Amino acid sequence: MIHRILFSSLLCALTSVGNATVIDGKILRQSGQGQFVILDTDQPFSVGFDTFDDDNLYAFDEDQNIELEEDINVDIGGIDGQIPSGTVIASHYVFFDSLNGIHLGYVDFDAPILGIAALPQSMNDTDYLANTSINYISTDLRGLEPGDQISIDPDDPNRLWVYWAGSSPGDYIRVFTEHSAGALLM
Repeated sequence: MIHRILFSSLLCALTSVGNATVIDGKILRQSGQGQFVILDTDQPFSVGFDTFDDDNLYAFDEDQNIELEEDINVDIGGIDGQIPSGTVIASHYVFFDSLNGIHLGYVDFDAPILGIAALPQSMNDTDYLANTSINYISTDLRGLEPGDQISIDPDDPNRLWVYWAGSSPGDYIRVFTEHSAGALLM
């Protein structure tokens, strides 16, 4: 009986964990009326060129806890600009699809950030880590423009800082974290 209760408790804990690896965020200052939103990927949606057109800062989880079969190039972080093969990573998408706005904010993850793809080439090269239920459109326009800033918090490696001036088509990045305790191994 005790074994059955322990097994049931363990099974409930594992199934309730889900993929909640983007855990929080906040806009601290902006020229609009937005807020931080974690998107639910259980319902398919499109992301890209003007699909949201608001002042919110968005994030969602892509593939989780994938062992890299080859090195990937990143624009920020990594070891000499790469995350090496054999590393288990979780991938996340962060974006701001504003009509015309500026904001300063952060996104928190449940694991330390290893690297960030912030330019079209590095994002294209890592699209195999995308969330397959999401429709990514206008992928040639992803990335950041001159003047946009992102950084990994030096005191909290689980926090990404963004200072973005968004307009059409918006700002889009892919964030790679260490193995996520909040996601089941894929």
